[in-house]
Amino acid sequence: MALKNLVGMTLAQLQQVAVENGMPLFTARQMADWLYVKQVTSIDQMTNLSLKHRAKLAESYEVGLAAPSDAAASQDGTVKYLFPVQNGHFVEAVYIPDDDRATLCISSQVGCKMGCVFCMTGRQHYTASLTAGEILNQILSLPGKENLTNVVFMGMGEPLDNLENVLAVQEILTATWGFGWSPKRITISTVGLRRELKQLIESCDCHIAVSLHAPTPEKRRELIPAEKAFSMTEMLEVLRRYDFSHQRRLSFEYTMFEGVNDSMDDARQLVKTLNGLSCRVNLIRFHAIPDSPLRPVSEEKMTEFRDWLTAHGVFATIRASRGEDIWAACGMLSTVKNERSNPKR
Repeated sequence: MALKNLVGMTLAQLQQVAVENGMPLFTARQMADWLYVKQVTSIDQMTNLSLKHRAKLAESYEVGLAAPSDAAASQDGTVKYLFPVQNGHFVEAVYIPDDDRATLCISSQVGCKMGCVFCMTGRQHYTASLTAGEILNQILSLPGKENLTNVVFMGMGEPLDNLENVLAVQEILTATWGFGWSPKRITISTVGLRRELKQLIESCDCHIAVSLHAPTPEKRRELIPAEKAFSMTEMLEVLRRYDFSHQRRLSFEYTMFEGVNDSMDDARQLVKTLNGLSCRVNLIRFHAIPDSPLRPVSEEKMTEFRDWLTAHGVFATIRASRGEDIWAACGMLSTVKNERSNPKR
């Protein structure tokens, strides 16, 4: 029988493990300390548990960490790691150092249901949602993890389509018995699943980034087929019910495509669409993917677009482009690896 993983369990789940294995309830907090503070790799290293309890635990459980199976390093310091997950599949995590900050972009699913036409992950279609342990493993098994300052759920998959496990990871990262991070170190991205978005806002204080990419529902539908099911109009109605004017940040991701969403008319419509929201817009350079008619926008055009938004009340930034020499677009490296490991019959 396969051993179950301890990594990814919340304190409540570890308490259940303790009770089921005849261990005192307080040993759950000890296990959490070993897993998330000391970050051990084996049950044998949990030395304040008795030998009897360690042996009993090891009959059914293991820590459950898995090192990256591959890595690609960019000249700018960005590193894309490939992590093995369930059933022979792989997901990506991208380490992005920037002066005194180091951000890790992590995945929440193998493939994705949203089908965004500019994303390689969308071409993989959906295979599985990662467990909390598989998500957390991308942090715990990261080379140089001690340098991390921020984590963003912007890798493969739609985080809100795997909300239960994403929230479990968020709890572990922010709890005093876990990593003890401020929630301001965590950003969770979404295309805007309305019910799950409401639950996310009310369940945690992490920053929220919405994948918008267009100023109107009609244009967005051409880029994000999921717009048909998860309307940006309804999503914006949800966001307007909450206060984002203080510490929590609301941002909108807007990848720019030549001749698609980069005109001054688009900028004017975007200001109108976001009217009344305390937010920022992150303008993103498009990393070209194979067999796509979409093209990136010039630096001059992006600067003009940014400046117009900011001058008309919507603070905008241009996200620095990183890792273009290492299969930078999300999903490209894992697509190749998954196709080789799981060939179509």
